[in-house]
Amino acid sequence: MKRKVTKAIFPVAGLGTRFLPATKSIPKEIMTLVDRPLIQYAIDEARAAGIKEFIFVTSRGKSALEDYFDHSPVLEQELRKKSKSELLETLKATNMDSGAIAYIRQHKALGLGHAVWCARRLLDPKESFAVILPDDVIAADKPCLQQMVEAYEDMGGGSMVAAMEVPTDKVSSYGVLDVNEDFGSTVSVKAMVEKPAPGTEPSNLAVIGRYILSPDVMRNLNKMKSGAGGEIQLTDAIADEIEAKRPVHGFRFSGQRFDCGSKAGYLQAMISFALSRDDLRDELQEYLDTLSAVRTAAQ
Repeated sequence: MKRKVTKAIFPVAGLGTRFLPATKSIPKEIMTLVDRPLIQYAIDEARAAGIKEFIFVTSRGKSALEDYFDHSPVLEQELRKKSKSELLETLKATNMDSGAIAYIRQHKALGLGHAVWCARRLLDPKESFAVILPDDVIAADKPCLQQMVEAYEDMGGGSMVAAMEVPTDKVSSYGVLDVNEDFGSTVSVKAMVEKPAPGTEPSNLAVIGRYILSPDVMRNLNKMKSGAGGEIQLTDAIADEIEAKRPVHGFRFSGQRFDCGSKAGYLQAMISFALSRDDLRDELQEYLDTLSAVRTAAQ
């Protein structure tokens, strides 16, 4: 039996302190890669995966994020008047249907698990749901969550996390999988460790910000146990599934992940996405080649 996933949670309550002062007045999720906000990439990925209901876990100061998905009649009318049909279609793609999107406040920053738990009343207690972290932008021919949903629909339930191999010296920054069996694109998981101390990591297969979770994970979060850093860790709630002998799989997605929660990752994504654009590639590549030549000469 194929298991449909139609709801997704987007935890976007973070303050974005690593991008101050820009995030003093602009939510980090509205910051753009070329000409689309980070959140738009996440929404487009979710839509491609068949998500119909979008749940945003926000905090104070995120009103610009909510406004972004609203209709803009004045702007639409102006574009229509000037016959700018292409821009009009681009604008319409940012609109969300009435009732398709909901906003829940996370009043205290108590961790990713707590943010997901805040959305509990908007979920069907019998259906699996997705979680997307907009900071993780993944460039792929087939969107990452779509890859996961297709694999998940043929599984017999349980939970699935996106995973990728990371350098050993970076492992302690991630939740890490202890693999039971490796099937290639998927692995069965026998344990998960959140930010293991260097030298104690069970593998270098790290959890990335895409999840498909069974409703049992939300019930685990109801216990509200503090984990690493004194926060409610989503990784711990998923690990409880393994202890209960319910299946958890890691999914090696096809694509390139950019950590847009860091300045370096954000800049790398900006360059990569710009170079993928026909209207920007040549001019940007010429500039990069010139910059490289100047640096080489200076050495």
